[in-house]
Amino acid sequence: MSAEARSVSLPGDPPGGRRAVAVWAVGVSVYFVAVIFRTSLGVAGLDAADRFHVGASALSTFAILQLLVYAGMQIPVGLLVDRLGTKKVLAIGVVLFTAGQLGFAFASSYGTALASRALLGCGDAMTFISVLRLGTRWFPARRSPLVAQLAGLVGMAGNLISTLVLARLLHGVGWTAAFGGSSLAGVVVLLLLLFFLKDHPEGHEPEPFPHHGAAYVRRQIVASWKEPGTRLGMWVHFTTQFPAMVFLLLWGLPFLVQGQGLSRATAGELLTLVVLSNMVVGLVYGQIVARHHAARLPLALGTVTATAVVWAATLVYPGVHAPMWLLIVLCTVLGACGPASMIGFDFARPANPPERQGTASGITNMGGFVASMTTLLATGVLLDATGDDYTVAFCAVFVLQALGLSQILRLREQAARRERERLVASRVETVHVPAA
Repeated sequence: MSAEARSVSLPGDPPGGRRAVAVWAVGVSVYFVAVIFRTSLGVAGLDAADRFHVGASALSTFAILQLLVYAGMQIPVGLLVDRLGTKKVLAIGVVLFTAGQLGFAFASSYGTALASRALLGCGDAMTFISVLRLGTRWFPARRSPLVAQLAGLVGMAGNLISTLVLARLLHGVGWTAAFGGSSLAGVVVLLLLLFFLKDHPEGHEPEPFPHHGAAYVRRQIVASWKEPGTRLGMWVHFTTQFPAMVFLLLWGLPFLVQGQGLSRATAGELLTLVVLSNMVVGLVYGQIVARHHAARLPLALGTVTATAVVWAATLVYPGVHAPMWLLIVLCTVLGACGPASMIGFDFARPANPPERQGTASGITNMGGFVASMTTLLATGVLLDATGDDYTVAFCAVFVLQALGLSQILRLREQAARRERERLVASRVETVHVPAA
C-alpha cells in the first residue's frame, strides 16, 4: 500500500459508495459534453478554413483564443470553486459553453466565430476543476488518483464522440446543423446538474472559511504557489499534456492529410487511436499511482521521453512520408500524454489543505493549456512562414518539452521533501488526539 493510502484513513473522510458514484457521474457528464465542444474544432479545422476563408495562422487563432481564455480562467475558477462550491460553478460553465457552441454553429464571419470560441473556452474552463473538487468531496483520499484518471478518461470519451460522431454529422448534415444540434447536449446536462448534483455528502459539509475580497484571493494564490508540490504539478501538466492536445485540438488532421498524404478517413482513424490509447493508459496509470505513489514522477518523465523520441522519429524519417506503422506508434504514444498530465494533480493535491484545493488545481491545470496555446501559435506561424513544412513547424514541441523538463528536475527534490514533512505532521496529528 502506498504512503498516501496509509495516511488518509482519517475520521471525516468521505465514504464513497453508490451515491458518490451517481453524483460524480452527473458532474463528469458535464465535463464529457464540454470536451466534445472543445475538441469539435479539431475535426472541423479544414472546413473552418474554407468557411471563414482563413489561413493556418488565422485558423490556429480559434484554438489559441479558446485555450487563452481557458488558461486565464483557471485560477479565478479555482477560487470560485473554493468559495461557491461545485454545483454553482458547473451550472455557470454549462450555460457559457452551450451558448458558445450554438454561436459557433450560426457564425458567418471570422470575428463572430472567434467570440463564440472564447465564450466556449470560458465555460469549458469551469468544468474540470469542479469535477476534481467533486471527487475529493465524495470519495476517500486514497481513491483520488484513480478518480481523477477516470475523469480524464471520460473526457477522452467526449473527444472520441467528437472524432467519430460530430465529424460524420459535419459532413452529412452541414456546419450549422451539426454544431447547433450538438449544443442540445448542453441543455440535457444542465437539467441533470440542477436536479441531481450535490456539492458534498450529508454530514460532510466543509468547514466555512472566511472570504475577504482581494486580500483573501491573494493569500490563496500565494499560499498555493509557495508549495513546491503545486509548482511541480503545474510543470508536469505543462510538459506532458500539450503534444496530444495540439494534435487533437487542431493540427493532427491537417498534418496527417496534408503532411502525410492520408485520406480524411484514415486520418480520422488515427485520431481515434489517440483517444482509445488515452482511455486505456488512463486506467493503467490511475491504478499504478493509487498503489505506488513513488511511480508518479517516473511515469511522467517516461511519457515525456517516449513522446519526444517518437515525434522526432516521425518528423525526420527519410522519405516523403512516414510509414503507417510509425504513425500508429506515434498516435499510441500520444495517447499517454493526457493520463500523464493528470499526475500533476497528484503532486498538487497532497501539498495543499482542503480550502485551497480548487486554487491549487487551477494553477496546475493552467500549465498544460499554456503550453498547448503556445505550441498552437508557434506551429501556425511556422507553417505559414515555411510553406506548410510540418517538420519545421512541429519542432516547437521539443522546445516546450525541454523547458518543462528542466523545471520538473529542478523542483522534484524540494517537492518530495515537503510532502514527506506534511505526511509526518498528519500522522502525528492523527495519533496525538487531545483528551476530552
